[in-house]
Amino acid sequence: MSSAALWSFVVVAFFGVVTPGLDTMLVLRHSLLGGRGRGFAAAVGIALGCLAWGTASVVGLTALLTASEIAYDVVRVLGAAYLIWLGGSALWKSLPRNRVDSDPEAVVVAGGRLAALRSGLVTNLLNPKVGVFYMSLLPQFIPAQSQSAAWGAVLVAIHLTFTLVWLPGLVWAAGRARTFFLRQRVRRWMDRITAGVLLGLGVKMAVG
Repeated sequence: MSSAALWSFVVVAFFGVVTPGLDTMLVLRHSLLGGRGRGFAAAVGIALGCLAWGTASVVGLTALLTASEIAYDVVRVLGAAYLIWLGGSALWKSLPRNRVDSDPEAVVVAGGRLAALRSGLVTNLLNPKVGVFYMSLLPQFIPAQSQSAAWGAVLVAIHLTFTLVWLPGLVWAAGRARTFFLRQRVRRWMDRITAGVLLGLGVKMAVG
């Protein structure tokens, strides 16, 4: 691989990671409402999902998503259902009769770090666009040589490095503003906004 191709991938991977999207929203929500521990856990879950998709791309498994419409649709529908479930849960918890006004830290206890990690991991794994992204992007930067698998691993590692630097940075930044976002009214509206985004993304993914 030429140095120009490598640096081109670095630029693409960087902007792909820092561009706001579902991963950013999940990390910020867990960080603001659950603390830095849950934020870091969500970031690790997202990184593990990227690692799984990246590994599958290197060995050619995600070619199924581009070659088989059925395989793509199955993953897409599962991902949409999971996003809608997350959005519905957030909306339900934001209702006045379901919130705990006397204990603003109650939301921190609910779920825990394992739930945050699972949320990041499952959301990423059930997003077929991540797999298609890897499958369509990596081949453009991998030379057609016997070392192509090794180069693919290097590219995946670069993407994961950006992910594990950027997302924890968001966690740290969110921690600075956490006191404000834990206020009852702010927390309630943040849950509703998050629910609306998740439901919208779920419906969008469901319809293709």
